[in-house]
This record gives sequence, structure tokens and C-alpha cells, in this order.
Amino acid sequence: MEIASYNNNWSYPTNVRVGAGRLRELAQCCKQLGMQAPLLITDPGLAALPVVEQAMQICREGGLQIGLFSAVKGNPTGSNVADGVAALKAGQHDGVIAFGGGSAIDAAKAVALVARQSCSLWEARNPANVDASLMLPVVAVPTTAGTGSEVGNASVITDEENHTKRIIFHPRMLPATVILDPELTIGLPPKLTAATGMDALAHNLEAFLAPTFHPMAEGIALEGMRLVKEYLPRAVRNGNDVDARLQMLVASSMGATAFQRGLGAIHAVSHSVGALYDSHHGLLNAIVMPYVMQANRPVIEAEMARAARYLGLPHTDYNGMLDWVLDLRAELELPHTLAEIGVDDSQAVLIGEMSAKDITARTNARPLDAAEYQQLFLNALTGKL
Repeated sequence: MEIASYNNNWSYPTNVRVGAGRLRELAQCCKQLGMQAPLLITDPGLAALPVVEQAMQICREGGLQIGLFSAVKGNPTGSNVADGVAALKAGQHDGVIAFGGGSAIDAAKAVALVARQSCSLWEARNPANVDASLMLPVVAVPTTAGTGSEVGNASVITDEENHTKRIIFHPRMLPATVILDPELTIGLPPKLTAATGMDALAHNLEAFLAPTFHPMAEGIALEGMRLVKEYLPRAVRNGNDVDARLQMLVASSMGATAFQRGLGAIHAVSHSVGALYDSHHGLLNAIVMPYVMQANRPVIEAEMARAARYLGLPHTDYNGMLDWVLDLRAELELPHTLAEIGVDDSQAVLIGEMSAKDITARTNARPLDAAEYQQLFLNALTGKL
């Protein structure tokens, strides 16, 4: 199929404009949502690149009073959100453009949620404290294919005081419009392409294995895994492969759509380690994934065999899936252990406790207690499969 044939507009799970070059519609998307003075929220690395200036120029040419806020960390913090709210108020902005990877998009969604509320960010964890009529509209433009935050109704924000990641959820946090333009991901380096792509795989895999009844999400997750299998190696080998880039953006959005079914221990451990060590979330997921598969093996063998058959793997059983994940990680030249990225065992007990309490642990394929999470973490630290 020709690349141009992929250009389309979807209405699931929100309004999504799909195709190369569709960033040019950004100003139109903002105006359709009633914005006259949007605040573009991104991270410092992207803010220094021409693509952000391109997006802002599109908005200026469309008659919008565009502003920029880029003080967002790789693991966004409550302070980042507070600073974003201050910038929005100072510039009298009436909407948000969430531009970048999952961190920037999560921060932007949180800013849009609380900017006009009387409650604090942490109080907004209870949707009952939020006046939905005061939430600002959001246009999301992902520049990485991993988190799928552009089609999610939650943000993961680090609480610096308590050294933990907190999930802020509200049904209306789902961006009103999304632009999936693969040209925006062309410049992503191979290592980041690999790490973010494995994040998309983790979302789809855990959604597929979650022990809750949601056949629609299950089907989306299965196809999302297939897209990762077919296109992530291509996107890493050749960053200019627009087809592979587009398919990975779709796989990412599919993962975030599917995980309304639930996530699991991959994310429970990654959230805990990420909060304490400020490590890249997608990379953590990539490292932890096979160790969680082994921990869950007693209850996931049938599901793994079904996935292996759908993916067309040489061995259509649990071992076939485990081997595929390990081989994919090796092909992408990603680390095998947490020790390789500077994590140590000094906080193993705390990580076990935090992981067991993480909200994503509730839908792991089987219940694990703090001691089991501690051992899972140690396995991932030392490479014990």
C-alpha cells in the first residue's frame, strides 16, 4: 500500500489525524477546539529543534497567539506541572498543544487538567475534586512511538517529595484531537526508537495478559504486538522509513488504547525504579519484560501460545514468545539487566514494597506480594531468568 493511502481520520478512541505531513493542520485543529492562544508544551531537547519552531510557525500563520513551555523532565514532576500552569496563566493561554514524547504529553495533559481548578494536582487524583467544565482543550502531537499518552486519559507524574510516581486520571483528560505524523519521528535516534518501541510492546503485552474481561482491548493488543514485531526493527535500522515510523505510532496508540484493560508487573517495577533512579521508562520496560514473563509463567502459558501463533513465531508456545522478546531486545542492542544502566540493590526492599502498591500491580496476570516483587527486581538487576 502506498504511504499516502494511510492518510485518514479516525474517531477512535478520539479524533485522530493519521498520515505524513499532517502537522500542517495543527492551527486548524486548535481553532476547531476554540483555541486562540494555545500553549505548546514540550521538553527542552525538542524545544531546541526546528520541528518545534515549525509547529509554532504553523500556528502563527493560522492567526494563533502561540506560547512555548519546555521545562519538562524525562520523568515529569509535580513542579514541572506547577511551572507549566504558571506559564499558561502568565500568557493567558486558552488551550494546550501537547508536543513530544510521553513525558511532555503527560505533563501537558496535567497542566490542562488543573490550570483552572481550585484543587491541587495531587487532589485532582480524585476526579470528584475536578470541575470538568474548567478543563482546557488539548491537541496531542506525539514525536515518539511508545507511551501512547496521546490517546490516554491519565498522566504519570513524579511526586518529588515522596519519591513515587502517581497516576492522575480523569475521563476528560483524553486529548480532543491527535495528530499522528510519522515525519515528526524521523529524527529520533536508534536507541530511543528502540526503547520507546519496547514501551509500546510492554503496553500491548500486558494489556493482552491482564486478567480482566475486555475482548476488544485484547484484540487491539494482539494486533499491536504484531505491528511492533514487523516494524520496530525496521524503524531502528532505518530511521527514515516513514512506513515503519507510521506503523509504530499506530502500535503505540493501540497499546495505550488496549491498556484500559489493565497493565501489570512490568509497569509496577518500572514505575518504582524510575521514581527512585530517574531512568527512562521505555528502557526499564524493555529490561524488566522477560523477568516478569517468567514470574507470571504459571498462569500465562496458554495466552502466550495464542500470541505466538498470531505472531507467526517459529515455536508457538510460551518459550517461543520468551525467545522472541529476548531476541528482539538483543537485536535492538538494549541492555539485559538493570545493573547495566546504573541501578543497584540498595533499595531492593523499598522497590518491592512500592511495586506491590503500584496501581498497575492490581491487574498483573497473577497477584504478587512485596517479597515476590523484590525478587523480581533482583532477577532483573542480575540477569537471572
